[in-house]
Amino acid sequence: MATGNRPLSPHLQVYKPQLTSVLSILHRLTGIALAIGTLLLVWWLVAAASGPEAYDAAQGFIGSIIGRLLLLGWTFALFYHLANGIRHLAWDSGWGFELSTAYSTGWAVVIVSIVLTLVAWVGGYAAL
Repeated sequence: MATGNRPLSPHLQVYKPQLTSVLSILHRLTGIALAIGTLLLVWWLVAAASGPEAYDAAQGFIGSIIGRLLLLGWTFALFYHLANGIRHLAWDSGWGFELSTAYSTGWAVVIVSIVLTLVAWVGGYAAL
């Protein structure tokens, strides 16, 4: 088997990022972020069940700047993954494959995710 002159697939550096590819990568990353964020939620729940000292430690971390930033990112990941999942369901039904529709629904997913994240955080602070 001669493999010396076989053509190679171009690397990612050759391609210009497009909205559809960026959103696809972001969908995978938000799925990973949701899994990792769920570990934070489980830690908080186990700490709540373990007693006041463990709960205070978990609550102290979650209430810190780093903890709040992680929660903000987790909230965005949740809403993005949800909105993009609905978009994928539309694709599964055969709707939205036209390029203009793919781009408009892609931007809608980004905007809806940001708006829902802001509503959740501003609404949460308003309720306090």
